[in-house]
Parts: sequence; structure tokens; C-alpha cells
Amino acid sequence: MLSLIGIAIVAAGFALRLNPLLVAVAAAFGTGLAAGMDVLAIVAAFGRLFNSNRYICLVYLFLPLIGLLERLGIQVQAQRLIGSLKAATVGRTYLVFFVMRQALAALGAKDLSGHAQMVRPVLAPMGVAVAEETLGRSLDGAERTEVRAHAAAAENIALFFSEDIFVAIGSVILIKGYLSANGIEVSPLDVSVWAIPTAIVAVVVHGTRLLLLDRRLRRKAVAP
Repeated sequence: MLSLIGIAIVAAGFALRLNPLLVAVAAAFGTGLAAGMDVLAIVAAFGRLFNSNRYICLVYLFLPLIGLLERLGIQVQAQRLIGSLKAATVGRTYLVFFVMRQALAALGAKDLSGHAQMVRPVLAPMGVAVAEETLGRSLDGAERTEVRAHAAAAENIALFFSEDIFVAIGSVILIKGYLSANGIEVSPLDVSVWAIPTAIVAVVVHGTRLLLLDRRLRRKAVAP
């Protein structure tokens, strides 16, 4: 029973809004000590698990790269590029990204994009730039927030509704395992094939939302 103290530590840490990494480490030490492990054994477990899952830390390699690209003006260049495309609107720009993101995820290249490496430094500034170019004025705070939020939504929705098309992914195995546990036998390929209609519906539904974003911004621009 005491070994569940880690859950209480995590809940208390998040309630107090403490640093998540410190909370997780404290919860791990609390659970280990409650389970009868000594400090050295807990530290050894940390090292063993870190070593076996070290590929997770690859994401930290992107952080200095993204910072360097932003320092060199990637946002300015992205804004300049999209601003030169006269037919571009923020909804169309996000829709093109949405379709490309789905295609990449369906091919298993889901890590080629993401909020840190694509949405924040590239896509969101492009959306703001093309919206201001289309409207002929600067966006106010609420409009800017909405445009940037739609950039994040395009990334999330495209990935969520298309990654299962790639058969060799953990979520497909999870779905198969859940269905098998409930007496429904399907193959991973079946799950992958039936993810295609879902991805198509996602394009239609979210594409409509993105195009409506253009209309909403234009209406607000002409409103007295």
C-alpha cells in the first residue's frame, strides 16, 4: 500500500504547480523507499532505465537547433515566403500543411513535424503573416491567438487521425490488443486500412473549419 505513495506525491506536486521533473523524481524516490529499496538501488534503477530508453532524450537535441534557426531569422523568412504567395490565405496554408502532415504520418514519418520543431518556429508565424497580408492590417491580440491556435490544431488533428494508417506503430498494436481482449479478432493491417476513411473525414471536417477561419477573419475585417 505504501508503494502507492508516488501517486500522492505526483498529485500534490501538480496541485502545487511544482517543477514536473522534480515531482516525478520525488515520486520515484518515494515509491522506491516505500517498497524497501535503498537509495543506491533507486539511483541504479534510474540509470538502467535511462540507458534503455535514452532515445527519448533525442528530442532535446532539437532544442538548440530550433533556437539557432530562430536566431538566424527563420520566422522572418517564413513570413516573407508566404507573404509573396498572393493566392495564399491562412486557412489554405494550414490546409496544405494538414494534408502533408497526414501523408507523412501515414508513411510512418510522424516525427518529422511537431509543435517544437514546426508549429512554433515556422507554421504559426506563416499563418500570422499570411493573415495580415490578406487583411491588409495587423492582427489584434485575439485574432493572433486564434490563428496560432489553429496552427497547433492542424498539427494535432492531422497526426491523430492519420498515424494509425501506418501499420507498424504502437497505437495499432494497442487497438488490436484491446479488441482481442474483448473477443474481436482483427489483424494490424485491418486496423491500418480502416484508419483511412477516418483520415479522409478528418480532412473534410477540419478543412472546412480552416476555410471558415478565412471567412470569419474577413467578416471581422469589414465589420464597423
